[in-house]
Amino acid sequence: MTAARLLTIPEFRRSVYAKTPEKLADIYQDDIGMAVWQRQLNPSLTSECEILMAGIGFSSSHVALPEPRLNHLEDTFPKLAEFPHLRADIQLLAEMFCCLFELEVVGLRLAQLTSAMCPKFHVDRVPCRLITTYCGGGTQWLPHHHVNRDKLGAGCGGLSDADSGLYTSADAIQTLGVGDVALLKGEQWGGNEGAGLVHRSPMVKAGQQRVLMTLDFA
Repeated sequence: MTAARLLTIPEFRRSVYAKTPEKLADIYQDDIGMAVWQRQLNPSLTSECEILMAGIGFSSSHVALPEPRLNHLEDTFPKLAEFPHLRADIQLLAEMFCCLFELEVVGLRLAQLTSAMCPKFHVDRVPCRLITTYCGGGTQWLPHHHVNRDKLGAGCGGLSDADSGLYTSADAIQTLGVGDVALLKGEQWGGNEGAGLVHRSPMVKAGQQRVLMTLDFA
């Protein structure tokens, strides 16, 4: 009988921040679990998102797009024809993601949410995911050294994140800003098993909304 392979969880992962997008390439460093481009959204883009939330926008949809089709996002998301600044920003980030990871196809999710999409802390079973919030609360995350990974998923024993012992204290919970572009290293990144960035969706208050985009390896 083959012995079960023991998982050795890396002891250290750090997050890096910068005001320019070049820092996103640091995600390739072994000890980095998240790289964040901290940016201020263009007022025209913010205005479009406010108009979007005031009407009927997007339901959550996840599509795989070959890179050439990123020039025609309105073919996949017809509503984007009404929001040129949002369309241009999504195209820019998707092209950057494809370039950084040498992808020919990208998985794109665009969602207008009235509730938390993933309310419990978790890790992604992907190599890397890009997350940006255009309106509403930013994604919440936990530093690697504050997490008891035995309490993720079924390990919580049916208890809430706050009661399960998943994190050391509520002060450990960090929040990305609106407009921030974050690369979250997942469990399927080579050498990162047991160290995927732990994160969750923020709660959305009654009567409010959140506009979110994610990019994945398709």
